[in-house]
Amino acid sequence: MKSAPAVISVAFVLGLLTWLLLHGLNINSARYDSQLRALGDFTRFERGMTREVLTARAGLSRNYDALVHMVNAYDDALTRLRDTAGLDAEQTRVIDVLSARADRQESLIERFKSRNALLQNSFAYFGLFSDRLAASESRPLVTAASALAAAMLRLTLDTSDAAARQVEDRLEELAQLQAPPAETDSVHALLLHGQMLHDLLPDIDTILKTLVAESNNREQDAMLAVILKRQLAARASARKTRLLQYITSLLLLSGIIYFGMLLRKRAMALRRRAAFEHVIANISMLFINSSNDGIDADVEMALRQLAGCIGADRAYFACVVGTTMHTYRWSRDGIAFEPGWPERVLSLAPRLDGGEDGIVYIPRMNASHPHDAMLTEAGVSGWLCIMAAYGSRDGILGFDAVRGGALTYWSEVSLFRMAFDAIGNAIRRARLEGEKERLQASLQQARRMETIGTFASGIAHNFNNIVGAILGHAEMADARVAPGSRPAASLAEIRRAGERARELIEQILGFGRRGEGRRERVCLRTLVDETRSLLAASLPSHVTFEVDETADIAIVTGEPAQLQQVILNLCNNAAQAMKEPGRIELRIKVHDLAKPLSIGRSEVGPGRFTVISVADPGPGMDEATLERIFEPFFTTRPDGNGLGLATVREIVEQHGGAVAVQSRPDAGTRFDIWLPSGEPVEPQPAQHGSDPAFLGAGETVLVIDTDRRRLLRYEEILAALGYEPVGFTGLAEAIAACRAAHARFDAALVCHLPGGSSLDLAAALHDAAPALPIILAAPSTRDLAMPSLKTSGITELVHHPLASAELASALARSLVSSATSGRLRRAAGAC
Repeated sequence: MKSAPAVISVAFVLGLLTWLLLHGLNINSARYDSQLRALGDFTRFERGMTREVLTARAGLSRNYDALVHMVNAYDDALTRLRDTAGLDAEQTRVIDVLSARADRQESLIERFKSRNALLQNSFAYFGLFSDRLAASESRPLVTAASALAAAMLRLTLDTSDAAARQVEDRLEELAQLQAPPAETDSVHALLLHGQMLHDLLPDIDTILKTLVAESNNREQDAMLAVILKRQLAARASARKTRLLQYITSLLLLSGIIYFGMLLRKRAMALRRRAAFEHVIANISMLFINSSNDGIDADVEMALRQLAGCIGADRAYFACVVGTTMHTYRWSRDGIAFEPGWPERVLSLAPRLDGGEDGIVYIPRMNASHPHDAMLTEAGVSGWLCIMAAYGSRDGILGFDAVRGGALTYWSEVSLFRMAFDAIGNAIRRARLEGEKERLQASLQQARRMETIGTFASGIAHNFNNIVGAILGHAEMADARVAPGSRPAASLAEIRRAGERARELIEQILGFGRRGEGRRERVCLRTLVDETRSLLAASLPSHVTFEVDETADIAIVTGEPAQLQQVILNLCNNAAQAMKEPGRIELRIKVHDLAKPLSIGRSEVGPGRFTVISVADPGPGMDEATLERIFEPFFTTRPDGNGLGLATVREIVEQHGGAVAVQSRPDAGTRFDIWLPSGEPVEPQPAQHGSDPAFLGAGETVLVIDTDRRRLLRYEEILAALGYEPVGFTGLAEAIAACRAAHARFDAALVCHLPGGSSLDLAAALHDAAPALPIILAAPSTRDLAMPSLKTSGITELVHHPLASAELASALARSLVSSATSGRLRRAAGAC
């Protein structure tokens, strides 16, 4: 559709040129020349016919071939004249007159030809018989014949009435003579031909006179006048057409010059575009090999090359990354940047209308415009600014004209978007390379930590056995001391620390599996009291620890070991940051949020939340450090591993909470841990001893453990709980004992087998004694699926190392369930 006007214009110009060409050639001029030649031939051949007729009348021509040729040419000239006339009515009328005249002429010629033939024949016979009679011996006859011949000769020359009467008289005289008999036929023939000549000569002369009279130029002159009029009109039209051709030529020449200038302008624009794209290509090639350290110099060189394309005196690229502004500048020698420039451009540029492409181009400033006035105050007289997409404030590319008064006109300023993208991509690439280097360093640290973690996992397995021994001996010692005594309290603390150690070991062993642990209702007051006792032995002597909690009972749902790890990590970090004597304060408060609240990088609420705040009067942190404290492996201490705070945030966010931090240099630091809070129900105190209701009554328990020393300790625990333990270190002996006496054992306890499959062991034991309830002791239950437990015949799960209270409860439930199933089977058998 856009090409339709151009096609119409070209068609119009071609039509006009064709019309001017046809009219300028004066094609009718050739037709008029043909008409003039035909008219001249018509007149010439008409005169030729008259000449031939006179020649034939005079007897100089013995045939009519020339006359016939003249008549045919005469008709041909008339035909050509009629053909060239075309549809011209005036010419057609004149030609019709000429045609009628030609018809009359040809009719007279035909009459002449027939009369002249008789005349010539009669003249021949008249002469023959006159000669005969002139030789006659009759004198009167000779005289009469001679007189007749003389009169006939005169009539030949003069066909007047007097000459004709004289011939008639001579004929009568001859006819009245008495001719000799021998001359009678000759006299008679001479009289006959003489009379014929008497009649023919006047008629032929009349025809000749008519022919001569018809041979005038009136009709030819009329036809010539019409032809000349048409020819003059055609010549006048041709002159006008030639004038129009000249004018059209001038217009076309002007158009060619105009379009030539447009093409030249376009060619110059294309050359400038090619030069600019060449500059962009050079900049891109420059940035390909640009390093993170050399990016500043490369961006400055790119700005200098781009400024040269439009004659700018200053060029700059500014962008905001996070909360930090990065600025790159270039200026000509002797030209400096105004204070705060170009930083102010980041806030000024979005207020201007940059269109869809985000480009503001002001070749020359107008001081009356408010925005132009702000630019003028900065010494800018011409301005080009390329903003980031959609007018955001995260990046600009600017060019200022200071000395020149105006930027060089550039009709395709949108090309600078390519330059903006090239510089922005280069800076982002350099930043990513720096980030890559940092991540590579972190990866190396992570690999080191992975090695340490593998080593720690192996240690945890061994430490697990040690903790089991501690808990087992604590259980046995607790049964031999009086409740409420100092040794009982010490054993309770040992048992509590061992249980926390066991949970920590389970957490280490389950690290990386990203599974949901067991969640329970946790009283933060109790958790903090336990943590206080752990911190008392680990905090430096110059650091004190105080707890200030609200009167409300703070209850949260979570894993106690992980929540305790959060408090321990924060308090240890605070203690390590305090180089001088000071106090770590822990506060617990409850908040009810009516609407969502942004905390750190997360959003919490609405609802009830418990906030644990840990504050220290240490040296504090600056903004740059605060941005990275939660990054894994980031640390400011030479002996740190950078996992403490990262673990804190991960645990808190897994519990549906958020972490906030407030810190300033030399003003201390405070961490706020927001956790979803449960209903304020008073939690039940923990029962560390064995409930008498769960003690056994001499039931026999089969125990399998590959470690004989650990097996003996577990047998002592079972004996203290009122059961009769029977231990085995091998599976084959246990299966043989079950098959030898099916009713000997009331329950089975399968302990953890390092390097083996406890589920397979339990499954084999279940096949040997299907009705025997099996209790599995495992360090972690995260990877055990219910279908596999049911298939293996396992009815209860307990933690390994064993805790007497947990084991007593599991045995009591298993025995009750087994007794109920036995009664049902017996009842079914009785039916």
